[in-house]
Amino acid sequence: MALHAPEVRATPPAPPAAPPRKPGRRRRALLPWMFAGPAAALFGLFFLYPLGASLIQSFTTEQDGATKWVGLDQYRRMLDDPAFTDSLLNTGLILIVQVPVMIALALLLAGLLNQSWLRFRSTWRAIYFLPAVTTLVAYAVVFQVLLKTDGGLANQALAAVGIDTVDWLNDPTWARVALIASLTWRWTGYNAVILLAGLQAIGKEQYEAAAIDGASAFTTYRKVIVPQLRPVILFCVVTSTIGTLQLFDENYVLTRGGPDNATLTPVVYLYKVGFQQLDFGYAAAIAWVVVVIIAAISCAQYFLFGRERRR
Repeated sequence: MALHAPEVRATPPAPPAAPPRKPGRRRRALLPWMFAGPAAALFGLFFLYPLGASLIQSFTTEQDGATKWVGLDQYRRMLDDPAFTDSLLNTGLILIVQVPVMIALALLLAGLLNQSWLRFRSTWRAIYFLPAVTTLVAYAVVFQVLLKTDGGLANQALAAVGIDTVDWLNDPTWARVALIASLTWRWTGYNAVILLAGLQAIGKEQYEAAAIDGASAFTTYRKVIVPQLRPVILFCVVTSTIGTLQLFDENYVLTRGGPDNATLTPVVYLYKVGFQQLDFGYAAAIAWVVVVIIAAISCAQYFLFGRERRR
């Protein structure tokens, strides 16, 4: 009798493992906020909240220890405030005189630092940029010592050549001159480095083409270089203007805004109103007027750069 082997049935294959579940759409949308959330919270707490609070405060005043809503009275008050008017006029004078002189000197300095025959160019660039990294208060104190009426280095140099002593910090006219000189010293090298970067972006073939056409160095600079540097020059002018509107450290350390409000600027006046007179509502209104002026200049900058891109 034949023996038969037991029938072996094939085991069916195991079903494939289910793929891992992907995070839901809502969870994926929340992931960026999990990383940006702390920074956004800090930004709102330390920037947006004070900004909104100062705007509301500019429509209020303190009377008998209570906050009172006064609407636009604080802004109308500025129209009849001679000190605020003086601060705007002083700022306008600095803009008209100091910014063009500084940009012209920065252009000349950038052109010099771009020359191939100049040795130790990197060292010279670092030297001229050094004032920009000096702390504002430190360099203002140095100028205060240099411009002292009695024993200051500037008056000693003038006396050495037979010129009478100048009261740099106590005469309204000379105080403005001292402030403009200190600002020019600090920011000329900074703008020169920015303009130098623009100069180095201009191809050498354009200089060679101008030389072949017989253009002099001055004509090449005026007809070839300056037009191509226009966006960079505009950037330097606008940032310098914004910095001047925010001017505080230099004139406060040098002259405290005096003499006779000759060097008073809106930010120095804001500080005096807010922290010396404790009139925080009016100080907030001054701050917002400065913000509006700076915003208007920034919009002009955007418009001019946009026009450059469309050409």
